[in-house]
Amino acid sequence: MAAEDLLVMTIEGGKRVVVQLAPAMAPRHVANIRALARAHWWDGTSINRVQDNYVVQWGDATEKKPLPPGLSPTSPADYALPLAMRRLQVTPLPYADPYAPKTGFVAGWPVAMDGDAAWLPHCYGFVGVGRNLSPDAGTGAELYAVIGQAPRQLDRNIAVVGRVVEGMAHLSSLPRGSGDLGFYTAQEHRVPILSVRLASDLPQAEQPRFQQMDTTSPSFADYLRLRANRKDDFYDRPAGGVDLCNAPVPVRPTP
Repeated sequence: MAAEDLLVMTIEGGKRVVVQLAPAMAPRHVANIRALARAHWWDGTSINRVQDNYVVQWGDATEKKPLPPGLSPTSPADYALPLAMRRLQVTPLPYADPYAPKTGFVAGWPVAMDGDAAWLPHCYGFVGVGRNLSPDAGTGAELYAVIGQAPRQLDRNIAVVGRVVEGMAHLSSLPRGSGDLGFYTAQEHRVPILSVRLASDLPQAEQPRFQQMDTTSPSFADYLRLRANRKDDFYDRPAGGVDLCNAPVPVRPTP
């Protein structure tokens, strides 16, 4: 994974969360996120919302912190990309999906598709951009990670920009907020964000490194087959299928 595609967030207690960004799928939002990280904009902000079986959300709780100059404008057109992706190799997932006519994997990412466009799904651990009512599409300053059953009804309604590849337990184990939609009330403890940096801006010795399985490889094809047809001492009945969010692309840290 490219270092400029890894967002390293350090929260209270020195706990680290690493997000892999998807610039090919959300180019304008990812450009904004990189600019926000390079401006150290998230330093001193907080995790403001933890809604059970849904999302953890972070950003500026006051909604008054000035954004750095030069951020790209965004729109709902950014939620899905035209299928110029036909030029890329798609590993299809040959099982019915309730939210898209077709699903598969492109360059290490799960994608949902119709005849015209492709988009990233709201799977567990995936990161999206908070927004106000449409046509607002968010700048990238307010982010959330899915911590519950995949809310795929959000697909193509919000920009998905990446996925958590390290430190997911630091987010999913946070106390739930008691306010509306899981927002922390004034009496509850918002979790401070100490810093957010692109890995490429860190010293070499501090840069996290990860590999993801090649989704065009025979190994990945075997992985999909086994996910869909588990049969071992525990599984008596193979399911004969698997949904897009239940076949996460394997990712591992590297030295």
